Amino acid sequence: MPEVPAELRYTAEHEWVSGDGPSVRVGVTDFAQQSLGDVVYVSMPALGAVVAKGEACGEIESTKSVSDLYAPVSGAVTARNEALEAQPELLNSDPYGEGWIIEIEAADSGEVAGLLDAGAYGALGG
Repeated sequence: MPEVPAELRYTAEHEWVSGDGPSVRVGVTDFAQQSLGDVVYVSMPALGAVVAKGEACGEIESTKSVSDLYAPVSGAVTARNEALEAQPELLNSDPYGEGWIIEIEAADSGEVAGLLDAGAYGALGG
């Protein structure tokens, strides 16, 4: 059974968000990393890039497939987890900790509140 931390918010596309805004940390869920299999490469948006909620902003490549990373909120990218360059497998070993992907300065903190809570995300099968 995939782990679904209660303190995080989620998207139907299996991203998680930590923080209430305006600055939030983003990663992919335990369910997503299990579905992907062994992650071998993570493509992230550039620092300062403006991302739009629901739009692809990166890619996660595994031994099985390539999946898009979707922005859970709109805003500017303020940090990237550069450790993923050398260790993309952190997404598999610690998806809610060392495997975070980017941080976004949310243009509208209300978008964070509109994301799924753990119960709603779990009900989707994640």
